[in-house]
Amino acid sequence: MNRTKLFNALIASGALTLSLGGPAVAAPCRANPCAPRSSSRVNPCAAKNPCAAQNPCAAANPCAAAMVKMDVKGVMRPENYRPYKGNQKELVAYGKRLFSDSSLSSNGMSCNTCHDNNGSFQETFAKPYPHYVSMTDDRAGVKAVHLDEMVQFCMVAPMAAKPLKWNSKKLAALTAYTGTLQKGFKSGNACAAANPCAPKNPCAAGHKMNPCAAKNPCAAKNPCAAHMH
Repeated sequence: MNRTKLFNALIASGALTLSLGGPAVAAPCRANPCAPRSSSRVNPCAAKNPCAAQNPCAAANPCAAAMVKMDVKGVMRPENYRPYKGNQKELVAYGKRLFSDSSLSSNGMSCNTCHDNNGSFQETFAKPYPHYVSMTDDRAGVKAVHLDEMVQFCMVAPMAAKPLKWNSKKLAALTAYTGTLQKGFKSGNACAAANPCAPKNPCAAGHKMNPCAAKNPCAAKNPCAAHMH
């Protein structure tokens, strides 16, 4: 192949581009596999971008479900709501067991996954219910919730399960036990516990599985913070 044919072949393949009034230069896509070859073209590498449509964080991140917009159906108190009534001490004890029961979810999570040692509770958790919760506002536009509604929100996201029956013992128990956590919660300690999601997040800074070392696509929002109470 002579020099002219080789030159034209390189241009056709995208290995070289021509700039007006100047010599041929290497196409930007050769150095950066996710950069467009030309400003006038659609990025040919977008589909291969590990941080694009198929977020590598979604599968391994146990709190990813919290990032999805929610339908409030089933998580807000129904009309003529009559909660389960029982011995409060027994309900608290049962609720404590349920708090660590991953079988309540469809993704292996439990309430304790994000709330171990009061982790992921905002300072608003110390306020009497109903009160404002950023997760319910961000995900469903709900400005204030009762504690049992908050339990239902967490059942749906991030635990990826169906809401509990409103007259169920399980809902009453989880509500009762979470109420005891609230009583022992002191404003200002919301960030004391380590983020339980961080070690499992493949896009976290320095993570060995991180395909996006330069830019963390998960940095914009802490996946656990989204459902803080």
